[in-house]
Amino acid sequence: MPVPQSARRTAQLRTVTGEALLAWLPALAALRIAVFREWPYLYDGDETYERKYLARYAGTAGAAVVLALDGERCVGASTCLPLAAEGANIRAPFEAARWPVGRVCYFGESVLLPEYRGQGIGVGFFTAREAHAAALRLDICAFCAVERPEDHPLKPEGYLPLDSFWRRRGYAPRPELVCTMRWQDLDQPLETEKRLGFWAKSLSGAPLPSAAPP
Repeated sequence: MPVPQSARRTAQLRTVTGEALLAWLPALAALRIAVFREWPYLYDGDETYERKYLARYAGTAGAAVVLALDGERCVGASTCLPLAAEGANIRAPFEAARWPVGRVCYFGESVLLPEYRGQGIGVGFFTAREAHAAALRLDICAFCAVERPEDHPLKPEGYLPLDSFWRRRGYAPRPELVCTMRWQDLDQPLETEKRLGFWAKSLSGAPLPSAAPP
């Protein structure tokens, strides 16, 4: 649902790395739980798990979190780290397709409270993460997004996917790159497996790798 113009708020972006992230973990955990309850993730989150998951960004070389701050209140966040430092589940499709894992910066999540959307913060998240990737001399950026069936009963009427926004940022879907993840949906009693497809962009302008032959 669109947020009325009068209800929108402004925020500033700050890129944070290393131990400086630790102080933000409670706020980031609460933010992920709140935003990922929305379509298409429908994630029934757990704060203990979230803090543990997010703590890895503080302890991983090359990882960064871009915070959207209204004063000192965290209202949004966007994560990235070298793909080589990601878990096997995320690396596996790139390795299978013979992509140069050591050149890829993996973008994790971007979450933003509704009243701060539509003001260019999402564009700022991509710009800041791409700048971080370039500083690490990683010239390919990639992220994945959940793929839900069109007839899912919880899909909001009039929902517009972010595909066109991602394409305007220069990203394109890569059908050869697919992974699965498990989490519990709001309407489900147990965790279920989800399919996620990857999008990628070359920062250098060089062609992205071709799909590996079968």
